[in-house]
Amino acid sequence: MKMYSLPILLTLFISINVQAQSNNTDVKIKKLNIVNVGVRESSAPLSYMVGSNAYSGYHVELCERILKKLYPNAKINYMAVTPQNRIPLIQNGTIDIECGSTSNTTARKEQVDFAVTTYVTEARYAVKKSSGINSTDDVIKKKIVTTVGTTPVQHLRKLEQLKGVKLDVTYAKDHSEAFLLVESDRADAFAMDDNILAGNIAASKSPGDYKIVGDPLSVEAIAIMLRKDDPVFKAGVDNQIKDMMKSGELKNVYQKWFLAPIPPKGSVIGIPMGNSLVELFKNPSDIPAEPLFK
Repeated sequence: MKMYSLPILLTLFISINVQAQSNNTDVKIKKLNIVNVGVRESSAPLSYMVGSNAYSGYHVELCERILKKLYPNAKINYMAVTPQNRIPLIQNGTIDIECGSTSNTTARKEQVDFAVTTYVTEARYAVKKSSGINSTDDVIKKKIVTTVGTTPVQHLRKLEQLKGVKLDVTYAKDHSEAFLLVESDRADAFAMDDNILAGNIAASKSPGDYKIVGDPLSVEAIAIMLRKDDPVFKAGVDNQIKDMMKSGELKNVYQKWFLAPIPPKGSVIGIPMGNSLVELFKNPSDIPAEPLFK
C-alpha cells in the first residue's frame, strides 16, 4: 500500500474538493447569485437573437422559467455559443446551462449531460422552390451547405455511403451563414434540423420562395445541455421540466413558439407537435437519439 505524507494528503483533499465544487452548479449559482446561460444567435425558434443582445425562443423561455423557479433571486446572464464551442464552454464552467438547439447523442453523452428531451426534429433540406429540387435524389446532385460542428455533418457522410456518391458539401460557421449561401445562390440546399430550416425561412426576406424537402437525414432528440456528473442541478432542471409537461405549461410554450407568430417579423413556424414528442411529454426521457429512435 502506498503511503502519503500529510501535506500531500491535504493537497489531494483540496484538489478533489475543488473539483467537486466546480461540478456542483447548484452550489455555484446559490453562492454567486448568477447563472450563465448559453444561447444561440440563429437557431430560431429554439434559441436566437432578437435585436441587440436580446435572446428569445422556445428553449430560451423554457430555461428562464426553470431558472426563475429554482433560483428566483439569481441574475440570468446570456452568452452566445456556437456549435464548435458549446461543449467546451459548459465543460470548463464558462456557462452553467446551454439553452440552444443541441442534439442529445451517445457520443456527446460521454462529454456532457442532457435534461429530458423537450423537442424532436428531423433533419432535411431547405431549397428554393425555383430550384427544381424535390427529393433527396435531387439534392445529392447539387451543392449542399451545412453548419460545421453539427450532427448533419456526420449524417451527410452516411448518405454518401448509402447512395454511393461523393457529395459537394460546403461548411458554414453558423446557421445564418448557411442559409445566406442558399439565399444568394452560392449553394442549392441547406441540410439541417427542420425547425432551424423553418425558422430561417420564416425570418428571410421572401419566405414564400423556399420549401423543405427530402427524406429525413436523421431524427434528433433536442434537449437542454448540462455539465456531466452534476446530479443535483440535473435533478432540479429535470423535475421542473417534468412538472411543466404534466401541467400542460410546456405544451403552451411549444404552441407559442411553433404555432403562433414569433418575433421579429411575426412569422409562424407552423410545425405541430409530433407523435414522438407527445409520447415524450407523457413519459419523459433523457435517452440519446440513437437508441430512442432506432
